[in-house]
Amino acid sequence: MKTLYVTDLDGTLLNSRDTINPYSIEVINSLVEKGMLFTYATARSLVSASVVARGLTTRIPVIAYNGAYILNPATGEILASEGFGKEEMEKVIGVLRGSGICHLVYSYIENEEKVSWIAGRENSWVRRYKEQRGADRRFRPLSDDAHLYDGDIFYFTCAGERDELLPVYDIFSKDARYHCTLQQELYRPEYLCEIMPAKATKANAILKLKELWGCERVVSFGDAVNDIPMFRISDECYAVENAVDELKAMATGVIGSNDRDGVAVWLRKNADILAEDG
Repeated sequence: MKTLYVTDLDGTLLNSRDTINPYSIEVINSLVEKGMLFTYATARSLVSASVVARGLTTRIPVIAYNGAYILNPATGEILASEGFGKEEMEKVIGVLRGSGICHLVYSYIENEEKVSWIAGRENSWVRRYKEQRGADRRFRPLSDDAHLYDGDIFYFTCAGERDELLPVYDIFSKDARYHCTLQQELYRPEYLCEIMPAKATKANAILKLKELWGCERVVSFGDAVNDIPMFRISDECYAVENAVDELKAMATGVIGSNDRDGVAVWLRKNADILAEDG
């Protein structure tokens, strides 16, 4: 039976140092060489994911921005996307402008991906985000919000204290036109509230890939609340040991932690089956 294997990156395949252990790369690449259909679904952009997943063989499309985009990892070609409608966009902009919350705006401006924010209003999370990514060609700091919402916007990330973000989360999580998540940042005290179009989920993107590649089954791996939709549509789903309790409760099983090659160890133990399925 042809199976699609999908893993989350941060906290799942990536260790606590935001890298993939050499053992995991060796095991996964070996299985991909044998024909396993393996990919990742991440909240990261393709630019950021490609850096932390360097050395990992991906021969089929990958899922970025929590399902907003399906892309060819080698060329960056957009194969499928989900966007906001005009009224939906106006509502988000109105709420965020009035909130005073520090947020990043992800958009395509003249066919180039950009990440925009108001310079001088960065909080500790945004400063760390900038430092981690160095001279990222997507970065677009602005002096005010006159052009903050230019282009084709597809994603918003708000960062701050949980109580600060809850009012925004309450607005958009209760509106069926949006997909909104609120969770604590990995290894950090800050919380992130991410606002996306309703169909921009890992689950919807995985179902598209499943059909595209003619697969009968989906096996997934994750650690956080944004992996819940992905788990719901999977035939088997495995939470790493360091996953949140809510995800563990709905998982087929709990595997080793991200620091102990949990995904790769599971794959290695099932290698014969996986290689035949792929």
